[in-house]
Amino acid sequence: MVPHIEDHVGPHMVRNISKLTANTVALVLAGGRGSRLKALTDWRAKPAVPFGGKFRIIDFPMSNCINSGIRRISVITQYKSHSLQRHLQRGWSFMSGQFGEFVEVLPAQQRMGEGWYVGTADAVYQNLDIIRHYDPEY
Repeated sequence: MVPHIEDHVGPHMVRNISKLTANTVALVLAGGRGSRLKALTDWRAKPAVPFGGKFRIIDFPMSNCINSGIRRISVITQYKSHSLQRHLQRGWSFMSGQFGEFVEVLPAQQRMGEGWYVGTADAVYQNLDIIRHYDPEY
């Protein structure tokens, strides 16, 4: 099981921030419908499906980012994202804004036309303005 970072947050936590990771913005694509998961995704997005008790599928890429020292994370959502957004707000809101750290949820907003995202490349393309706003080097 992947350890949840909130279990380890405290004054004793070592900040693993390098110049490389400080200039990086991670983009986590979490808008999946998960149609092959059938009943598990009737009421939630695939990344919000519970895994191993208190964890959700989204916790794997999130903890990978944190454990790699990446603390500027944008999460693109789309399909039935309410429970996913709630989980991210409750479990991943420990970032420190004073250090420029964040977990930002980017719900689909139909920025270009009336349709939703058409694949992963389109999701990234429709959020380029937000990515550019942070001026990441990586």
